[in-house]
Parts: sequence; structure tokens; C-alpha cells
Amino acid sequence: MEKFKVTFYPDNKTVEVPKDTTILSAAVSGGIYINSSCGGDGVCGRCKIILKSGKIISQPTGAISLEDRKKNIHLACLSNIQGDIEVEILPESRLSLDGLTPEEIHARIKDIYSEIEEVELAGARAGKDIFNYAPLTTKVYLELPKPTLDDKVSDLERLNRQISRVKNIPPPQTGLANIRQLGELLRDADWKVTVTLGKRESTTEVILVEPGDTSQKNFGFSFDIGTTTITGQLVDLNTKKVIGAKSMYNKQISFGSDIITRIIYAREEEGLERLHLAVVDCMNQIIQELALEHKLDLNDAVSLLAAGNTTMIHLLLSIDPSHIRKEPYVSTADFTPTLKASEIGLRINPRGLLVCVPGVASYVGGDVTSGVLSCGLDREKDLSILIDIGTNGEIVLGNEEFLISCAASAGPAFEGTGVSSGMRAARGAIQKVRIGASDFEVEYDTIGGARARGICGSGYIDIISRLLNVGILSKNGKIKDIKNKRIREGEFGREFILVFKKESDTALDIVINEADIENLKRAKAAIYSATASLIRHMKLDFKDVKKIFIAGGFGTYLDIDNAINIGLLPDLERKRFIFVGNSSLAGARQMLLSCQALARAGGIARKITYFELSVEPGYMEEYMAALFFPHTDLKLFPTVKYKN
Repeated sequence: MEKFKVTFYPDNKTVEVPKDTTILSAAVSGGIYINSSCGGDGVCGRCKIILKSGKIISQPTGAISLEDRKKNIHLACLSNIQGDIEVEILPESRLSLDGLTPEEIHARIKDIYSEIEEVELAGARAGKDIFNYAPLTTKVYLELPKPTLDDKVSDLERLNRQISRVKNIPPPQTGLANIRQLGELLRDADWKVTVTLGKRESTTEVILVEPGDTSQKNFGFSFDIGTTTITGQLVDLNTKKVIGAKSMYNKQISFGSDIITRIIYAREEEGLERLHLAVVDCMNQIIQELALEHKLDLNDAVSLLAAGNTTMIHLLLSIDPSHIRKEPYVSTADFTPTLKASEIGLRINPRGLLVCVPGVASYVGGDVTSGVLSCGLDREKDLSILIDIGTNGEIVLGNEEFLISCAASAGPAFEGTGVSSGMRAARGAIQKVRIGASDFEVEYDTIGGARARGICGSGYIDIISRLLNVGILSKNGKIKDIKNKRIREGEFGREFILVFKKESDTALDIVINEADIENLKRAKAAIYSATASLIRHMKLDFKDVKKIFIAGGFGTYLDIDNAINIGLLPDLERKRFIFVGNSSLAGARQMLLSCQALARAGGIARKITYFELSVEPGYMEEYMAALFFPHTDLKLFPTVKYKN
């Protein structure tokens, strides 16, 4: 197929694309970002360019005035390339990352990821492939019969007829922008085209029509949008394989470490927009980095599925979250329709689809729905529980007959934030610790076997457990006054040195201090007391629970014994515990690959009953009782024994 060169100014970058490609799609292929919030339908009028030289076919639109036409201004999304051209992107149409070039973006991202390495490609050890393979978007190569005097149906009807024959579905919906270019495209392509079909609830939609066979290039992204951490995966929708994954801290942290603080900030002038742009910027950086690493043309990424708590999804979509924190605690939307990713500024194919996993209530969102789906809690015959240990600790109790959930604000300590040497579960993070019973010498394992750079959540659980076992730490969370080279007075009370600076990768001592321990103690108390309150509310006992699924960003290691030892998890038979990693991300990936899974997620969200802890009598008593290691009631932890 004939190809032409497109040179973009002021980027001074040239890309080569097939004839009839839109200027907007050419820009995406070249990593050049042009504002197009409508996804290339010619509605928003924001993708204005000046044609400096060459030939295009520009579709009519009311978004271009007569004065614009005199200046040779066109919409990039409605301008089809017919030869070598040069275009200038108007300043108001430029959509860049703080004005950086793609090369500068890449360098900046590399800096960001210096502390945040590639996460586990599977995303979680949950997520059984039990659903029919039917991805959110599919590509179908079609060879249409050419029109004749005996077969004079319209181009659109001819296309729909062939789609129905191949896919055995009713004629799909098609947008005006696709119809406008259909006649020329079909004939230039000799009636051989690839159609991208997307699911919008119960409707099938023609997203794209491309010349030739591009059916092997069908990619999507799945995201877990956490309060502290955002993780994304690049998925080949044809092979079902995860090609790459990245994780980074949520930039919204600069506006507050918890969702309540961010909800309050959203009411300030431009607060909502800043929070929205922060999360979109994070997602775009992950998308861009994965695309660069795997040489992906982002025009071939046509779907994105996102899971997150209710507040995170509101902020992602720039929806006012203020009513979430006001009694009776009602969100604006728990179920949102399928959108175009470009409507909120996500940089995949301009017509690519965005689906947000349906949520349950103000404090139990789509991340919980996704987690229940991925670990199969809604299909368990026995009573089971899912505990998602994160900034917002969410718990779901139930089985195939019922599901009830609650949420507790645990804070970000177990995700490596708000603690002095904390970091995410990334390369160089201490994840496993052993402390000598008499000499207090420390042995530790780091992720990737690298020099120690900090401590992740599983490492903190290990450290506190070991300090309690060897008698360094008292049950109220205070480090005892013991003469040892690893114990000293610090700015935030006594501290214990895990790694001396000469051995660390940061040239700083890696420590845990009493302020860190207080944060971690409150976090574990919030998780345990919420779980205990939910069990008690249902007039059940922990012993009635047969399976306990533990979710959270703990990297590759979580020691259940140590988690019980500090009072984070109930003292039950260890075989009942199943660590499922990032279950939210695993569920999002399943939904990206299966419309059946997406439909089931909607059913799960409707099935879950939300239990409001703040109005539950006795919850605060449960919480206060859990503010000791392991608990004030030692009968609840019969296997836990500390050295006096």
C-alpha cells in the first residue's frame, strides 16, 4: 500500500503512514500528542493544524470557521493524507507532557522508574482463566465482495453485512466519522480492510476501519489505580499474554496521602482538575514507557480497563467526589458507561475505549469488585473472606450465596509511604528479615537481590514480628532501651538500624523508628478491627471462615506467620490463607480479555452489600483493642508467643 511522509512542526519530526491515514493517527504513531478529547470524531474541534504543504482530503465540519479555512487550518482527525505533507500543530492544540518531547518524556520516565522497577508480569497469582475469551475489542480482517450492477448495496451496508457473516452478530453501530471516510478507504484498499469492533454494554460498535490486514495488532491496557500506587499492564488481546507491566506512585500523593484529604482538596479552586490531571499523567507515563519498551504503535492500543476505589475513579473521570465523605455517603456514579479514553486525555488510539470496573459504594469500589472476581470469592461454596491490605483496607465476606463488605482507612504505611525508610515493592526493597535472638544481627533479602534501598510492606511486617520475638519491641510499640549498636535515639524516638549506610544503596542508614511502628500499628489495627467487626456483625466467628484471600502490593513475599504474629491477620490454621497479590489488577485483566467477566463483575457489584463501619456500635472499641501487638485480648492469638 502506498505510504507518505508527514512532517510535524514545531516537533520537526517525520513519520511514514499509509495513504488515507488521518493526521491525528499519524501523530499518535509518531509519539506526537495533539489534543482530541472527542476521540477523533470531529466534535470537540481541538485538534487544529495548519497545512503548510502537500495534499489532504478534509471532511466538512462546523468546528472550522471560514476564517480558519483561509489560513489553511484543518482538524487533524478529519484530514486524510493523500501525499507527503508538512503540518504545524497550533499551540492551543498541543497536548504534551509538560511541554517535553517524546525523547525527554522517555528520559524523565527512566528517572521516575529508578526506584520503581517492572512489576510481576502476571500482576497477581489470582485471576483464573475461567471466562470465555471475548476481549473488549477485537480486530477482524474482511475481504468484501466488490459492488456490481447486481449487488448495489451501500458501502456501509456491505461492510455490516460482511461483519455479520463473519462474527454472527447483528449489524453494529458506526460513528459518523467512520462513515465519512468509508467510500474512499474501501476503494483504495481494494475492499480488503480490518475492522476493530468494541463492546459498549450490550452493543457492538465499529471503532476503526483500516486498510489491509492489521488484525494481528490488537492491544489493550489494564490498570489498578490505587490511592498510593498505580500499576498498568500491556496485554496482547490476540494471545491473551501480558507483554509488560509497570508501577509507580500516584502523583496525587502531593495533594494528600488519603482519599478524604483529596476529596477535600477537590473542592478547592482547580483542585478537581489538578487531581484528575495527576492520575491521568501517571497512567500516560506508564502507557508511554510500555509503548517505547515494546515498540508499540499506540494506534494499535484500542482499549483500556481500569479498576480503582470509588474516589480514584471519580477523580480519574473528573467527577466531583465531595458527597462520598458526607452522610449518607453517596457517590455520583458506581456504574459508569463505556467511554472513549481520549475524553479524559488517555493517550491510546483516539477512538479507543475506556471501561471502569463498577463499584459498590462510596468506600468500596471497582478494585474490590475486581478482586472478588479474580479470586472467585463469589463462587465459593464455603464461607470465605478477601482482605485487601492497602491505603484503604477493604474486606469482603461471603460465598456464592451472599457478599458483604466494609472499608477501613489503614493509611499508606504498608505500601511504603509515611514511614522513614519505606518504598514500594521494587528492586532493592527489603522484603524478608531475620534478627538474631541474642546478638540482634540482621539478615535480609531484597527484591531482585540488589543492594538495599528501603523497606516494603512485607519487610515491615517481618521486622516488627522479629523485633517482638527477640524482645526488642514491647507490645505497645516502643523499642526497649537495650545497649546495642543497632539501637539508638533518633529524631522520632528510638530506632533500630536494619542496614548501615556503608552497606545500603542510598548511602543512608535504613531504619525503623517508633513513629514508623506507630503508623504500622494503626494500619494493622484498622485492618484487623474492620475484619473482626464485619465477622461479628454477621454473628459469625473467625473459625467459620474456610478461606482467607490476602491481596495487596507486597511484591513476591508475604509471611503469613509474621502477619499473624503482629495481629494483622486472625490466628487461624495457616492453610486457610491464600496470598493473591494484586487481585484488582488480575481482575481488570480478566475483564479486558472477556466481556463475560465484565458482565459478571457488574453482577458482583450489585450483589455486595456495603456495611458502614463508622456507624457500627463497638467498632471503635475493636480498633482500640487492636492497638497493641498482637492484641489486648491474647486469647484471640493463642499461637503467638513473644520473648519477655
